Order: sequence, then C-alpha cells, then structure tokens
Amino acid sequence: MFIPLHDANDLKFIRVQYVTFGLIAVNVLVWLFSAVAPPDVVERASLGFGFIPAVIFDYAVLDPSLVIVPDDVTFITYAFLHMDFWHLASNMLFLWVFGDNVEDALGHVRFLAFYLICAVAGAALHGLVAPSAEGPLIGASGAISGVVAAYFLLHPRVRVWVLVLFRIPLPLPAFIPLALWLIQQFAMLALDLDGMVSWGAHVGGIIAGAVLVVFMRRRDVPLFDRKIMTPKAVERKPDMTQTAAATE
Repeated sequence: MFIPLHDANDLKFIRVQYVTFGLIAVNVLVWLFSAVAPPDVVERASLGFGFIPAVIFDYAVLDPSLVIVPDDVTFITYAFLHMDFWHLASNMLFLWVFGDNVEDALGHVRFLAFYLICAVAGAALHGLVAPSAEGPLIGASGAISGVVAAYFLLHPRVRVWVLVLFRIPLPLPAFIPLALWLIQQFAMLALDLDGMVSWGAHVGGIIAGAVLVVFMRRRDVPLFDRKIMTPKAVERKPDMTQTAAATE
C-alpha cells in the first residue's frame, strides 16, 4: 500500500537510537549468514529457530536433530530470521523510520523489552489462528507491527514521507497511511487465513504495541501529539547577558 521513507520527527530524550540500530544490525547479520550458508543449513535454522505452532501446541514433534533452542525460545528467535532480502528490507525500513521515535518515547531498555514482547505476541496470535500449522513462522513483522501501532498512538500528526503505490512520494500526516495500514492488517486476518503472510502475527504485534506503549512510555510523553515536545538538542537557555541588559 505504501512505503515509509522519512519522518519529520526529531529525537527528544535520547541522543542516539542504539537499540533500533542494534536490532537492525542483528537482523542484517543473520540474513547475511543465511545468504551465504548452504540451503540445508538455512532450512535447519528456519526449523530450529522458527516458530512452529504445531510443535508448540503438541500437534507435531520436531525431529530431535533439528532442535536448536527450546520451543518456548522460538517465540523470540523467529523474529530475527527472514525469508529473503525483500522480506528483510521491508521490515527494517519500517523499523528505521518509526523505531527511533518509539525508542525515544520509551527509553532504550524498555524499548528493547517492548520490541521483544511484541514479537512474542505476534507469534502467539499466529499460533492461535493456526495452531496445527507445521510451517515455521519467521520474520520481524510481529515486532515491527507493534512499533507501528505505538508510533500511531504517539505521533499521528507528524509528517511522514511515504511512497504511495510504489511510485508517488507524498508528505502525509502519519495517521493517514498508518491508519490505512493498520486497518489492512485486521481485514486481511479476517479474509486471508491461508495466505503466505501471517496476518495473525501482524495483528498480535499491533495489539501488544498499542497496549504496551500506554504503560511503558515516559511519564512526560503524551499520546496523540497532545503537546509540542522540544528536543533537548535544540532547547535554548535564556541569554543571561541580554536579560541583564534588558533589566538595567
């Protein structure tokens, strides 16, 4: 529907979005490994680290030779694997554009916890929608969906440059493209349960992100852009010389 390119939203509490950069770096490094690894190693990694509902809900048992981490750990590990470059690129682009401001609103540690919980929620709803599915779920979409939902609640009025229909760049208030994107995820969950995309993971992440941001954001961070926040980097103290001169 649209591709985010850039948002006009400076950081206000942190200097650098270390966690966002770190998450992107880990995802890219994992994908680079998969790009050069033999196909059988990639397949084993997908089965060993991917989230498999049938295994989680005891409809099937994974061959012991393919087990890499305990089943419960795959609620998180699946979110760091991607099917191909475009799968990776789309998720990381959304994280690059929207993740820094959510990290800014939550703080570094809470943002990392937020991201991982959204990943867990995405896997959980995917599993509840298709509990007997034997194919592994991989990709950061559940966690990214949580980030998008949080951004929507925090900064709906911020201008975001988006590429509409893959060719038309437009600056729009964030609530327009993000609301359309969020609605699409719920609609597709209802209409396309058997598709290649796990809409359940998207919706699970959205619900978790929308709930968590209300409670995990900094106390002085408003929802819905209710007040103008000035970045610390551009705050200016009064010029004491001019003030003194003015009072003489």
